[in-house]
Amino acid sequence: MIKTKDIIDAYHFRHACKVFDADKKISDEDFGTILETGRLSPSSFGFEPWRFLVVQKSELRELLKPVTWGAQGTLPTASHFVVILARKQPTLLAESDYITHMMYDIHKIPQTQAEQRRTKYCTFQEEDFKLLESERATFDWACRQAYIVLGNMMTTAAMLGIDSCAVEGFKAEAVERIMAESFGIDTETFGVAVMVAFGYRVDPQKPKTRQPMADIVQWYE
Repeated sequence: MIKTKDIIDAYHFRHACKVFDADKKISDEDFGTILETGRLSPSSFGFEPWRFLVVQKSELRELLKPVTWGAQGTLPTASHFVVILARKQPTLLAESDYITHMMYDIHKIPQTQAEQRRTKYCTFQEEDFKLLESERATFDWACRQAYIVLGNMMTTAAMLGIDSCAVEGFKAEAVERIMAESFGIDTETFGVAVMVAFGYRVDPQKPKTRQPMADIVQWYE
């Protein structure tokens, strides 16, 4: 098992690396491990409303750069650059083909249990979280699932001594057009949740600054 100190050390090691060593590449094994922890990440109802685009072609990175202001230093230098997509409302409705596929083909739930889960999921969407009030509400819910993936992949990278930087600085509509025109993505089905760059730092990181534990945790015993 991983030692407590190793976990905390990894969190101190991790920082928002804005520029990477362009000549140093992540091994296939290590990046495969990062992707695998993304794939194994939990999601609400286990519906995995995401897709990962690993953008290695320099021409595609160049297309993203003018509309991704938060990755001006990382797009040209990252060993690996990932766009994490989240599903939009049509494929996440309780009766959609995708939800049926997940329950029957992936989870392999018996029909009676699957239909009970579908009913519970429908109530969750309509009443508990009111996700059907707008397409944006459903997409934002899917993005929250994608951020679980993001956190797990970045933590895994840190444990492997690999740097990373999450990227929210992009023009969403413009990036979505590029996804449709140059990546072949069906943007009726997927939108961009977040991006993340991986590589190795060239500059030393500053000491980590965080609020004291006492200021952010309340105990009820």
